[in-house]
Amino acid sequence: MRSTATGEHWPALEVAEWADTRDTLHMWTQIIGKLRLARAPAVNHWWHVPLYVSARGLTTSAIPCEHGMFDIEFDFIDHQLHIRTSTGARHRINLEPKSVAAFYAEVTAALHALGIDIDILARPVEVDPAIPFAEDTTHATYDRDHAHDFWRQLLAADRVLNRFRASFVGKASPVHFFWGAMDLAYTRFSGRPAPPHPGGAPNCADWVMVEGYSHELASTGFWPGGSAEGSFYAYAYPEPDGYAETPIRPEAGYYDPDVHEFLLPYEVVRTADDPDTTVLEFLRSTYEAAADPGWDRENLEARPARRTSAD
Repeated sequence: MRSTATGEHWPALEVAEWADTRDTLHMWTQIIGKLRLARAPAVNHWWHVPLYVSARGLTTSAIPCEHGMFDIEFDFIDHQLHIRTSTGARHRINLEPKSVAAFYAEVTAALHALGIDIDILARPVEVDPAIPFAEDTTHATYDRDHAHDFWRQLLAADRVLNRFRASFVGKASPVHFFWGAMDLAYTRFSGRPAPPHPGGAPNCADWVMVEGYSHELASTGFWPGGSAEGSFYAYAYPEPDGYAETPIRPEAGYYDPDVHEFLLPYEVVRTADDPDTTVLEFLRSTYEAAADPGWDRENLEARPARRTSAD
């Protein structure tokens, strides 16, 4: 593992080694994410549905319910799912090898015992096939070490993405974990509307994508796929002319025409002398590739002089 000055690590985790756990955990996060979707007030671009990296795993943050608020957290240190309410009631579910169907039944029963009854569309999105949760006995693998290392990858990526986020004063998303595609994402907006998105995500209505991409954007993040140990990615919507041919940093980053995204293999970051700087170079250069053709960068980006005068 490569350590940074802050003491965080970039663990090695071969996708092929943990693919079964990844796919099971993907379905588990979809179940929990859909609970937030069902109860949280709607926010533009579906910002009310993701999960967030926490000091122990992934959390929903606080969600309204019958008796106040509740939250749910995947704890990848003790390997438990924590369901907590603002009344002080709580329930724990062990994270261990079990089917999606069994996990879904345990979560539903725990919520009912806490006085929280929520109806969700009980099948996954953005995957094919989309096996209903209550029928999914295919995905049933959970390796504690692999889940823990994935969370450590997310911790490192979240830290650097939030550092990058701090340099933008225009409309921007939080750094959040979208359970549909299982990626940690951050998005900047130019302020201009975008043409309707064509949709096409598997088992996901086109209007969902239209809402997500209603305005011109540059998005980036980390995804446990695309290369041997996962990938940092970046894309623009709509994609400006010449975007794919724009030189980016570091040199190991490249444009993949099949997914219309720039990719940077996680292994390149993990083995770099300065992993954080390597990721930041990728984030900044791909953003510039999207923004240089026409964004009002002078008013969208934080300037040291502006902060100095404000102080």
